[in-house]
Amino acid sequence: MALKVELKPGEKLLVGNCIITNSDQRTRLFIDGSAPILREKDIMTSETANTPARRIYLAVQLMYIDGDTDKAQSVYNDLSRDFVAAVPSSLPIVDQINNEILTGSLYKALKAAQRLIEYEQDLLNHASARRSSVSTDGESR
Repeated sequence: MALKVELKPGEKLLVGNCIITNSDQRTRLFIDGSAPILREKDIMTSETANTPARRIYLAVQLMYIDGDTDKAQSVYNDLSRDFVAAVPSSLPIVDQINNEILTGSLYKALKAAQRLIEYEQDLLNHASARRSSVSTDGESR
């Protein structure tokens, strides 16, 4: 069964090691085969990997695109170990990423890494909200 991808005008799609850029019209593609596929919005670059969870996502993305976990595995292991040490409550998500990598389900690992980014953002938002509710003299508003 082919994967159906609908692209907006100008949207980019990574298929294997190729970037496909859509023209000025909405387009529907049917893709058969087993190449890694990522939409532009799901592609992380080294410039946008500016938080610990995003760096984990980038490492998993490199595994997915290359189809080889060996190159990025040690970087991923270090990043995920440090993340769990700093945020122990993230262990279930990191365990899921690990399991997906171990079973070769790299796309699912990438999706779990997206959940880790969302979890990290929720923690940062919560911490920011707590800071803003405390005045400069330490009293709650």
